Order: sequence, then C-alpha cells, then structure tokens
Amino acid sequence: MADITAAAVGKLREMTNAGLMDCKKALVEAQGDLEAAVDILRKKGVATAAKKSSRDANDGVISQFVQPGARVGVLVEINCETDFVAKNEAFRAFADEIAKIHSTEPAGDTESLRVAVVAKMGENVRISRHHRLAVTGNGLIAAYIHTGAKVGVLVEVGAGKEATTLHDDFKQLVRDITLQIAAASPTSVSRDQVDPTILAKEREIAQDQAKGKPVQAVQKIVEGKLDKYFQVHCLVDQGFVKRSGEVTVSEHVNSIAKQLGDEITIRRFIRFQVGETFAA
Repeated sequence: MADITAAAVGKLREMTNAGLMDCKKALVEAQGDLEAAVDILRKKGVATAAKKSSRDANDGVISQFVQPGARVGVLVEINCETDFVAKNEAFRAFADEIAKIHSTEPAGDTESLRVAVVAKMGENVRISRHHRLAVTGNGLIAAYIHTGAKVGVLVEVGAGKEATTLHDDFKQLVRDITLQIAAASPTSVSRDQVDPTILAKEREIAQDQAKGKPVQAVQKIVEGKLDKYFQVHCLVDQGFVKRSGEVTVSEHVNSIAKQLGDEITIRRFIRFQVGETFAA
C-alpha cells in the first residue's frame, strides 16, 4: 500500500475542496496517484449529487451579476435544503459564480459546478432559474439583493440621450427603482402590461361588488377599484417608497427626467423571491 502523507491529502483537498477523510480514502484507493484520486472524487461527487437530487431543495438564495458598464445583468435563484447552507459563504460564492457565467453565456453548462457544490455542502442544490437583461439603446441595468438574499431585483431603465446615463442623478434613480420593486413587489411596469385575463377578472369582481348600486354609479365604482388595483400592482402607479408614497413612481421619474432634460422610461424588470417557483 502506498504511503499516504498529510501533504498529499492537503494537496488533494486544495485541488478538489473535498473533505479530509474523503481525500484520504480516494488516495488510498488510487494508491497515492493524485490525478487518479481527483477522478475518484469527481465520480463520487456525481454519484452523490444524483443520490441527493430527489431531496427537496426549497431554501436558497437569489444572486445577481451586472457586467461592467451596466448594460447586461443576470438574476439567478439557487436552491438548497436548509437555511444553514443558504448562509454558507462557499454556497453564496457558488451562486455569484453561476450568475456571472450566465451573464456571458445564457445557456452555459454549470452542471460540473453544481455537482461539486453538492459534494461540498452535503445537500441537494438546484439552479432553479435565471433571467438575463441587456440594454437596448441608451440605458442602464441595475440589480439589488435584499438582506438575507431571499429577494432580488433586476431592472432596465432607458433614456433618450447617452449623456443622461452617465449622470449621478440617473444612476441614483435606477438604484431607487430596484429598491421600490423589492419592497412593493409590483407585477408589471404599467397598466398596459397587465395581463388582459387578470384585468377582466378584476373588472368582473368589481362589477359584482357594485351590484345593487345606481347604474350611473357602477362605472365609477368599477373604475375606482381598478385604479386601486393598478396602484398596488403597477410599478409606475405605486407610491414612491423612498418618499413615503407622497408621489407616485411615475411622478418621481418625470421629475428627474425634467431635471436632466431628457425622457426616462422604466422598460422592464425581474423580481425573484426564493421559493415562489415551488408555490402551489
């Protein structure tokens, strides 16, 4: 039997991030051959990942990566089994790396990285979803991950002039919009983006609630209830959180646009929350 030294075990651990005992066992099986031991650990990792893949992974984190220049950004949801692992620095670093990879390779193969982190964490890990935004024309991408990494936001805000995107007031506005989306959880940017099916259902409910009222009042009641729906679900109609709802998001955006002498448009956003993909 080959003499397995502590230095060899340490070297293998450095190369693979596997546990000390796993490294020692792999070296014994490989009769001291370092490269063969790496292969053994890799195969073990794949087998371990496959074994754990049937276990629930409903905890996890949201991570983001915005490329230098803020014209491309990615939001990802990475799931694990427990909050303990979700808080682990190595797991968080893995999630950040996945986001970075998908920013340049939307369909990039990350399976080997997932298998490695399963072996390291000892839990099932799932890359549940990712979404990539790229600026069209003039504008910026911004991302925000709320404390605890359970909620994340990605937004694209456009401008008429390139010079506007370089202004600090515009950059602050884009950051503020990410905070708004995280806190107020809108489902669309504006009224015209609301799903017609949902809108029809809301109108039907409002009409039912207005039954028995004078005919001339029904329309006003229905429109009033729809306005309240838009104020909750449409980003630009929401009260601007940073100013305690004293103005709407649309009014705040317009005021910054006027200051900068340009047109500013919130084009689209993505909001991820851990576990919502598993909701019934």
